[in-house]
Amino acid sequence: MHPHTPRIGIIGSGAIGGFYGLMLARAGFDVHFLLRSEYEVVREQGVTVESAVHGNLQIKVQAYASAADMPPCDWLLVGAKATSNDQLAPLIVQAAAPGAKVVLLQNGLGVEEQLRPALRSDMHLLGGLCFICVNRQAPGVVRHQALGAVNLGYHSGPASDGGAALVNEGVGLFRAAGIDSQAMPDLAQARWQKLVWNVPYNGLSVLLGASTTPLMADSHARALIQALMAEVVQGAAACGHVLPEGYAEHLFQVTERMPDYWPSMYHDHVHKRPLELQAIYAEPLAQARAAGCRLPRMEMLYQALAFIDRGAQPR
Repeated sequence: MHPHTPRIGIIGSGAIGGFYGLMLARAGFDVHFLLRSEYEVVREQGVTVESAVHGNLQIKVQAYASAADMPPCDWLLVGAKATSNDQLAPLIVQAAAPGAKVVLLQNGLGVEEQLRPALRSDMHLLGGLCFICVNRQAPGVVRHQALGAVNLGYHSGPASDGGAALVNEGVGLFRAAGIDSQAMPDLAQARWQKLVWNVPYNGLSVLLGASTTPLMADSHARALIQALMAEVVQGAAACGHVLPEGYAEHLFQVTERMPDYWPSMYHDHVHKRPLELQAIYAEPLAQARAAGCRLPRMEMLYQALAFIDRGAQPR
């Protein structure tokens, strides 16, 4: 264990939390995993990551079924989906040391604003954007196909320097664990940039029942992906976030080189879990609309996904 290093809590130990938590624990950090249904398996067997980048990794971890049993954590990495933030908020506060740094490793817009009112005033809130192909395979087992970077930005809290020092501290933790990480000076713009990929690929994987390789192999799907990407760029600009020139095309080309990948929303759909529609579609559409910008293709995709999601939820 690193001397004088912070205690790190993982809230939501599925694909995202499992991967980053294992990498941090493997590097010698003091990491504590909060689990629900997978607690017994992980307590007995630990966490396993089957990685195309790092090889097969397995470690015994400090696992807890209750936040009340966790020691106070200086950093809390929230890997659960934004759809469960209401239920997670009391657990985050319970596990947080004074002045704790909470990092939302979640997609979409408005997730920090949703959680902030539930946190104490002494707690810092950061956003973390994960660029990774990773999925949960079984209880305590994560499959990592490609990429892995985490970029951090400060949202709110009592930091006197705009959070720059805390962001750099967080970046340093990830880098020490062998994970590429960068500071994001503008968290809101960075979240719009992540939507350029999430909006088309997550939604179309559910609507068309297709992973990235067949989507990229079909000329009509490719055209639709590019049109949706262009709308996200347009919405970002209307909201005051001009994205880098050629950014959408860059992501399109990166996806062509990626291994075949089923986005996380597809897995949520298959397992009849709520889809992250509010953060990935409804909030960006609302912000763009408030700025006088309509995004018709994205709105149609959202409406279709909402119809599917309503049918999947118990009535």
